[in-house]
Amino acid sequence: MAWSGEMRKGVVELCVLALLDDGPAYGYQIAQRLALHPSLSMKESTLYLLLARLQKEGLVAVEMRASERGPKRRYFSLNADGRARLKGMASFWGEMREDVGAVIGGETS
Repeated sequence: MAWSGEMRKGVVELCVLALLDDGPAYGYQIAQRLALHPSLSMKESTLYLLLARLQKEGLVAVEMRASERGPKRRYFSLNADGRARLKGMASFWGEMREDVGAVIGGETS
């Protein structure tokens, strides 16, 4: 099912941005929230690569915070550019979902 991984890539980015729009979170928290939805779950290493790319693209900020247990944690939060990306991706997702639904449902012209 290699195709499922390809389909998931962009959708997971959208979902990670949406989760961060709810407030700062560290990687494991994000992974746990995604895991609540089996089609969105991913390896933590893959998630951290995505978070690193989002940081490099200037869409998220990173802050080290003390942990109640263990070492400090890297908290990721959405910045203004990240919110703009989320808004654009969510809008496109809505259009795409409608279009794909129409094609799958046989409503093509």
